[in-house]
Amino acid sequence: MSNFSEQDLSQLVSTALVRAQGDSGAEKAPQPARVKMSASEVARLIDHTLLSPDATEAQIEQLCREAKQYRFASVCVNPTWVSLCRSLLVDSLVKVASVVGFPLGATLPEVKAFEAERAIQAGAHEIDMVINVGRLKSGHHQVVFQDVTSVVAVARRSGALVKAIIETGLLTEEEKVAACVLAQAGGVDFVKTSTGFSRGGATLEDVALMRRVVGPTLGIKASGGIRSAQAVQEFVAAGATRIGASAGVKIMEELTAPASNGHAASEDVTGEPY
Repeated sequence: MSNFSEQDLSQLVSTALVRAQGDSGAEKAPQPARVKMSASEVARLIDHTLLSPDATEAQIEQLCREAKQYRFASVCVNPTWVSLCRSLLVDSLVKVASVVGFPLGATLPEVKAFEAERAIQAGAHEIDMVINVGRLKSGHHQVVFQDVTSVVAVARRSGALVKAIIETGLLTEEEKVAACVLAQAGGVDFVKTSTGFSRGGATLEDVALMRRVVGPTLGIKASGGIRSAQAVQEFVAAGATRIGASAGVKIMEELTAPASNGHAASEDVTGEPY
């Protein structure tokens, strides 16, 4: 993992800001409003999410059944439910994702690293961590970078993926660029729009900006308020490669509902465990 000084990080952020501002003012070819996707393709993008503080064991069990039925990418749950989800999904390809520093992101780096380590030990394949938003807004780039790298270092030892939640609804455009740059420099696998517990959620404009900043290869997770198949396809067109949603079943029902001619709207993705 690269080691960057405060000066290095500030230079990375400055360069990205100049590039992002230039891109936003440049003439661009029109982008499609949405990407046409099959039901199974949509399912493989969805992190089926239940992060409510009052979620019960029965609801978590139902979440896992739904994830297996529709073949979602993962279930995303609070750390207390990771071991249960891992046991319920052991015979499937559905991953278990959990959250760190959630939902405020203001805990210390070593605490986030410990949270990540314990969640991975319990069976998490993916860690969605909230960056330190207050430090970012204060211009403390080195602190934010170390915050990210503390979790990434733990995850790398076990092969777990890391998604950095930058909480776009709390940031200016310049701060969104800085957050993406610092997360990418810190070695994350995805940058993610929001927790869903703060102001606003995912927007197409934010996802497009994030894609311009991080380039074509880093993952982008759009999360917060995505409740329809059309919205999923629009976010993918904007640059998202993963979707966080509590409405995954509703989205799949839209895609698999019988059309008026009596044939399914798209291929059936229910039935066999995934």
